[in-house]
Amino acid sequence: MSNPKGTALVTGASTGIGAVYADRLAKRGYDLVLVARDAGRLDAVAARIRKQADVSIEIIAADLTQEAALAQIEARLAKSDITLLINNAGMALQGSILENGSAELSRIVALNVTAPTRLAAAAGKAFLAKGDGAIINISSVLALVPEMFEGVYSGTKAYLLNLSQAMAAQLKDKGVYVQAVLPGATRTEIWEKAGRDPNSFPEGFLMEVDDLVDAALVGFDRKEAITIPPLHDESQFTAMLQARAAMAPNLSKSQVAPRYR
Repeated sequence: MSNPKGTALVTGASTGIGAVYADRLAKRGYDLVLVARDAGRLDAVAARIRKQADVSIEIIAADLTQEAALAQIEARLAKSDITLLINNAGMALQGSILENGSAELSRIVALNVTAPTRLAAAAGKAFLAKGDGAIINISSVLALVPEMFEGVYSGTKAYLLNLSQAMAAQLKDKGVYVQAVLPGATRTEIWEKAGRDPNSFPEGFLMEVDDLVDAALVGFDRKEAITIPPLHDESQFTAMLQARAAMAPNLSKSQVAPRYR
């Protein structure tokens, strides 16, 4: 018998945010397709989940920076059982744009931009065809404050926020829900991989990953287009959106603005 919840495909599922999403979605009754490079760690995640939830778990070891692997996941998303995509896989750089070479820059764009774009497109097409489905894109608060960090990582996350907002607007009346989640600094392995000690941050700065995902799922249940778990004063973000909306009619004109004459 088919699962009424369907199947959630989670990228970057071997650790951190992706692994917690896998746990929480299994407890909600979703079957799972877990995607990451490390098959051993995926097996460990699946074993933990199976002890707590009676769901089907499929494991796909795939490096999403590689064409063949990315095409494999696109094909899996096209199958009718997938109802939810968690676009979570991502990386940060060690150092700034000027301290990295071409290979590192190409890799972060491939993983943080190309892969989630193609997977969102594949999922979106499949969901649109059946009039149902959801996509969660894991962006970052750095999409809103690029000056706080090196610009390549924040730029990729700003792109993902932009993509999410456009897809949400285009698909919301067609049965497909798109949510962008903007974590702040979160206790995951991304810091060590980027050469940072997460314990060096000021007290109260770093959110635990379980709290982050649980809050993001509250936003998911509320059908929020954008969820920012650490932001207490929602009116600040609302004011920013209102200012952007007010500016929008003035962004394309046939005449140069008088201030530039």
